[in-house]
Amino acid sequence: MNTELVLDVPNDLHAIEDVVEYVAARCPSCHERARTEYVHFRVGLAEALSNAILYGNGRDPRKRVRLEVAVRERRVTVKVTDQGDGFDPQSVPDPTIPENLEKIGGRGLFLMQELMDEVSFNDTGNSVTFVLRFPSDERNGGPAEA
Repeated sequence: MNTELVLDVPNDLHAIEDVVEYVAARCPSCHERARTEYVHFRVGLAEALSNAILYGNGRDPRKRVRLEVAVRERRVTVKVTDQGDGFDPQSVPDPTIPENLEKIGGRGLFLMQELMDEVSFNDTGNSVTFVLRFPSDERNGGPAEA
């Protein structure tokens, strides 16, 4: 099943849960084939949206977040774009090194990079694209293909 979604999301943290539910409901591959990947998908999407709302758009209620989702049988590609000035992803400190453990920031990006198969940013730094692949057999928590 192929599904394409494009959503214009309000710049409101309270919208994240509903958006994640809406998208996940339209991604049968996400929950029918791979339970672990389903959780990874939901966490990655929530983190990308919250980063766009909080940091990219600076909580400005006049701004929006564009969400593009392409669902294929064995993978989902998500692109989240905010209306902010962007950032340099390389400048975000690693939240796992000892001197950063108690600092705020970087954990959402870290989670996306750990949970997704691919994560990339546009040159401006105001758009993140991530890809999550689904297993094709039950070794990874999903039913075997026929």
